[in-house]
Amino acid sequence: CETCHTVLANEQVSTGGCWRCGNPAGKKELEQWYFRMSSYAEALLKDLDALPGWPEGTKTMQRNWIGRSEGAELVFKAKGKDLVVFTTRPDTLFGATYVVLAPEHPLVEAIADPARLPELRAYRAKAQATKEIDRASTVREKTGVFTGATAVNPATGKEVPVWVADYVLMGYGTGAIMAVPAHDPRDFVFAKAQGLPLVEVIQRPVPSDDPLHEAYEGPGVLVNSFAFDGMEDAKAKREITAWLAKQGLAKATVQYRLRDWLVSRQRFWGAPIPMVHCPTCGVVPVPEKALPVRLPEGVTDFLPKGRSPLADVPAFVNTPCPACAGPAQRDTDTLDTFLCSSFYMLRYCDAKNAGQAFRRDLVDAWAPVDLYIGGAEHACMHLLYFRFVTKVLRDAGFLPDGFREPATRLFHQGMVLDGEGQIMSKSKGNALAVGPLLEREGSDVARLAVFFLGPSEDEVRWSEDAVTGARRFVFKLWDAFMDQAAVVRSCAGQPVQAPALSPEAREVRRRVHLAVQRATEAFEGTFQFNTTISGVMEFLNAFLPASEALAQDPAAGPVIAEAGLAIARILSPLAPHLAEELWERFGQKGSVTEASWPVVDPAALVQDEVELAIQVNGKVRGKITVGTSAPEEEIRKAALAHPAVAGKTVKKVVVVKGRLVNIVATEGASAT
Repeated sequence: CETCHTVLANEQVSTGGCWRCGNPAGKKELEQWYFRMSSYAEALLKDLDALPGWPEGTKTMQRNWIGRSEGAELVFKAKGKDLVVFTTRPDTLFGATYVVLAPEHPLVEAIADPARLPELRAYRAKAQATKEIDRASTVREKTGVFTGATAVNPATGKEVPVWVADYVLMGYGTGAIMAVPAHDPRDFVFAKAQGLPLVEVIQRPVPSDDPLHEAYEGPGVLVNSFAFDGMEDAKAKREITAWLAKQGLAKATVQYRLRDWLVSRQRFWGAPIPMVHCPTCGVVPVPEKALPVRLPEGVTDFLPKGRSPLADVPAFVNTPCPACAGPAQRDTDTLDTFLCSSFYMLRYCDAKNAGQAFRRDLVDAWAPVDLYIGGAEHACMHLLYFRFVTKVLRDAGFLPDGFREPATRLFHQGMVLDGEGQIMSKSKGNALAVGPLLEREGSDVARLAVFFLGPSEDEVRWSEDAVTGARRFVFKLWDAFMDQAAVVRSCAGQPVQAPALSPEAREVRRRVHLAVQRATEAFEGTFQFNTTISGVMEFLNAFLPASEALAQDPAAGPVIAEAGLAIARILSPLAPHLAEELWERFGQKGSVTEASWPVVDPAALVQDEVELAIQVNGKVRGKITVGTSAPEEEIRKAALAHPAVAGKTVKKVVVVKGRLVNIVATEGASAT
């Protein structure tokens, strides 16, 4: 208000003078631009089922944010006016003992007792100064003010009091609710605090005359509901709505919690909203031939002063009206930057096009995005806008009809935590000092340390031990292959003669192909890069002890060459500098990134021998190595010959092929 500076809700702007000071010309409207996102609520909700490649948690968050509620709008008469409430529980209407309006509801002053207006206005001002998220909190104390008015319950014909409470929001439903304290926890708390009556209309599982100690929210049959007594609550929702609809007092409806997208920003940086305000023609869009509207040059003061910084640049603001050519003014708001990130994937398909945002044929060829990686914290903002803009562009003909969603698969990377379990960030002052780490260790060690902390989607704790381990791994790998670089160079490209390999060479080759298999799975979609690194570590653990035996094996050269070239290629995305250096030392031409990805040989993965645990009376006491095709009797004999079984009387032996041998025994010599 220009007179008393009271903040006014958008819904009140067009209803007359200021409610506090009464100045009939006191309202000053804050004009802002919205996208009518609410009209896409059902499509955004329904199409979540067509996204099996999105995390269920993110889809659940979006469903909750959209907030679809099936229910009914019911008419309570108050001072000759229709007070419309929205409820998802019309089956409980006979238990509605009062009505609650949002403080901003336009009927508050129309029906209130004049003597109560000062208290109501003060309460409204306090509510408007409170954030909606706080007002809707379930743990916040419920407060309210009685209007002095009553409304008629359309089911019972009885008058019930009308209250104003800040936990009711004007932006959801109709801004008015019927309160059924016997079956709604929030209403129960409010009714107890204000001494309002409770009427049970859904029978408890165990009927009782004892007072309710909390609201009963479960299913049941109706009681105290006249002709509807004994009816199941689900059926009663439909029947009561239909009964009142015949009287013009109800209609079935669907409500959404999703709001329209406010895209106006009162700041300099951003795309100027391409609208012109003309005193003759009204609001006129900038014609397409005059786009884009560019930010003015030479601006040095970017601080807002209760208005957009652009409002202080006359050369930008003053412009001819596109319709009548008369003097007009540009809109000085800029667009929410979320808008730009909601269609940038389409621009990537045609990034150098100076005449249009993108060509549809190129988008058809490339989009939708196969894999989109981003944080789960964007579930209800960017990722929802991302989907909304795609649907709008499709409906406007810029995308093909079948283009329903912007990305078929979504992956959320985990966050890195500090030693106290807090997310590491500059704003919290606990960010990792990356510069000194890179100078001390090099980027490959730093990258490997992060990758090895855990699966990519998990929260992981940063540890200097991970850096130490990564450093040791790099030096160990380097030393291992520098000793064999000449062998790799001379034998590269030679076929492996598998039948002629020694057991040591076969095991080394198996470990190489197992590492390649893990890396392939990680880069094709599991993103378990920690297992890629562990696969290379397991290869080294087999390779280093076998080095002397391999040196004596004339058939081992191609195996060593195959291993070196494969390891360099699968490590290239994770430790690029190390991989490039190995590739060059191995005598290969060009960059390792230009080489083809190694292919897994299924035959190489077959084990000749397997290690089995010896479990005696439930505890692992040792291990044995047997052939993978060894018969059970041979495995049994090898297990009984193990020192851990010596001197015991064996009662039972169970062989679990490929895993363990379980032995039940007692102390004392055995003739088994």
